[in-house]
This record gives sequence, C-alpha cells and structure tokens, in this order.
Amino acid sequence: MQTSLKAIFDNYASKKSIFKNKKAITISYNPDELPHREKEINTIASILAPSIRGEKPSNIFIYGKPGTGKTAVVSYVTKNLVEISKDKKIKIVYINCKMRKVADTEYRLLAQLTREFGEDVPATGLPTDHIYNMFFNAIDKTEQTIIIILDEIDVLVDKIGDGFLYNLTRVNEDLKNSQVCVIGISNNLSFTNEIDPRVKSSLSEEEMIFSPYNATQLQDILRRRMSIVFNENVIDEGVIEKCAALAAQEHGDARRALDLLRVAAEIAERNGSEKVKEEHVDKAESKIDKDRILEAVKTQPRQSQAVLWSILKVKEEEVYTGDIYNIYEKVCLENGIKPLTQRRVSDLISELDLLGIINAKVISKGRYGRTRIVKLNLQEQLVNKIREILVSQYYFQ
Repeated sequence: MQTSLKAIFDNYASKKSIFKNKKAITISYNPDELPHREKEINTIASILAPSIRGEKPSNIFIYGKPGTGKTAVVSYVTKNLVEISKDKKIKIVYINCKMRKVADTEYRLLAQLTREFGEDVPATGLPTDHIYNMFFNAIDKTEQTIIIILDEIDVLVDKIGDGFLYNLTRVNEDLKNSQVCVIGISNNLSFTNEIDPRVKSSLSEEEMIFSPYNATQLQDILRRRMSIVFNENVIDEGVIEKCAALAAQEHGDARRALDLLRVAAEIAERNGSEKVKEEHVDKAESKIDKDRILEAVKTQPRQSQAVLWSILKVKEEEVYTGDIYNIYEKVCLENGIKPLTQRRVSDLISELDLLGIINAKVISKGRYGRTRIVKLNLQEQLVNKIREILVSQYYFQ
C-alpha cells in the first residue's frame, strides 16, 4: 500500500499542472472585474455614494437566483467605497446568515455584530435586551456610517423571525453619532412577500433584481477567468461552451459554470489527461449534482428540512401536496416545530423542486382545482444519505 501511495503522489508531483492559479476559480476569489454587471455596480454605487459626504444611504434589498453575482457586486462596490473614501468614517460589516453559530439565533447575530466593533461578548448568557444595548452603544461611540450586509437574509428571517430586522432598520432613530444602512441579499424572489409590511417598508427603500446570465455571457466570464486560472492550451475546444450551456439551463448560474470547469479540470488531472475535454465536463456535472444536493439539504432552513423529511416518510412513489402537508403537521409536532400554513409549505415544495431534490408536477383535478404530484428525483443511495444527514445532524424522528 505504501508503495502504491508513493507512486500516486510521485506521479502527481512530476506532471505539469493544468492549473496556473487554482485559487482564482474558487468561491473565495474576488475578481478585479465583474463583466455583464456594470449596470448593477453603478446603481449600487450611486445609492451608497452619499456615505462619502457623511450622509446615510438608503437601505437596499437585492434578490436574484444563486450565482447571479449579487454578493460579488456588493463586495466589489463596498470595497471600492472604503478605499475611495480614504478615512475611517465608513465601516462595512458582512454577515453570512447561513453560518451556524454566527447567525442562527438572534443572540448570536447580535453578539457577532457587536464584536465587529471591538466589544467582548460571551457566546451565551446575557439577556437579549442587554445585547441590544451593547450593540447600540458600540456603534454610536464615534461618528461613522455603518453598512451592514446581511447575505442570505431570508434564511435569517426563517430562523428567528423578522422582529430583529425591524429593530435594525429603525435603529437610526435612537443613534446620535452614527448611522446604519442595511443591505439585504436573498436568493428567494418571494421573500419580501413573507415579512411584516413595516419591515418591508424599512428594508426595501431601494430594490434590485439580478437577472440570470445567458449562455453567451457565461462563456465570456469563463474565458476571462480561464486565462488567469489555467496554463495555455489545456482547455479543449467545446469545453467552455458546454460549461456555459449547462449553467445557463440552471438559472444562468455563473458559480455553477465556474465549478463545472474547475471540477472537470480536477478530474482530467486525476485521470492523467493533459487537457480538459468535454467528457470530463460530463463527469463533473454528475459529481457536482450529487455534492450540491447534499450540501443544499445541510443548509436548508429547519422548515424546509421538515418538509423534506415529510416527503421521505411517504411510502408511495408519488404523493399529492395535501397528503404531504398532513404528514408535515405530524413531523412538526414530533420535532417541536411550529407548523406553517399549507400555502407556505407549497412554496417550500417548489423550492425543493428548483433544487432538483424532488419533482413536483402540477396536474388539474377538474372542478376541484389544481394540485401537484410530488416524487423524489434521486437515486436510492442518495436518498439514504439524505436520511442519515437529517437524523444525525438535525435529529429528525
């Protein structure tokens, strides 16, 4: 075994890598340019520009499908804003609301925000009102404009409700020195329909929709990144076009296009190929789909997980949404979850359908209206893995 491992590692080390700068195709990489998002960049920059004069910018709510550049554009604009302002009177605070132990309870979120301003906050133990006071005092110590970016804000609201969001968007009424602007980012296009009208009014002073990229735009994005990431002449003809076409089919997701290209190149290297070919893209697509589904299950809000668990408990291959709701109510009772309305559960089923975890087909029942037949869209091996995740990590019973 030791000899075979040595041969594998030696063989890998001796060959020239397909990659020139692999970090430049990972999710953490911030590109110097964001093609096909010039309009969005200029709009957000115009909204935030008053902060340079010490004025409070409007709150912004940004939504669009995953991989449409929302977070990248906001990061790009705010980074340049701080650099151009040349002083310390503008502070940017970024919170990913999907992060566990950071934004999964109101206490943890407030504690994290307060720590951003140099305060020492214990992980647990203080009353919520006390944390609010610490936060207000911390941000109002000096004259400054604070821009708080809440990424995946819909996940936050689903976990802790929208009361915190209302307090945060109204905080300026109680501040004397500083002022707060909130930027909310969401993949859920119907999110604002589900929150309190007062919160919506405060948060959505400016609203922006990021449209999906088309196949031509995705090709351009991939070609620009290709010259940074890969050595010359390692990408075979047709690979870029195929990655772009596959990603365009899935809501114009640039992140998926880049992931397809990266994973295809990794598979090519693993197989000892000197070039990335279309066959490697096919293998990459299969691998990514499996990994993506499992990751999606892990990061879904508790209510979506409860709906999915309800579908998994169904013995029949196909089931109506009304039957799923009956099981869902029992699941909520067994797991200490407050049940949502049937209409909201129907929306969550639609989201699971979009993720490719289930297949939900709308059918007509004549005078009884329309309903959907739901069935799992996965192989049994993947279904069993999902069950294991929900039981071991989220204690569903």
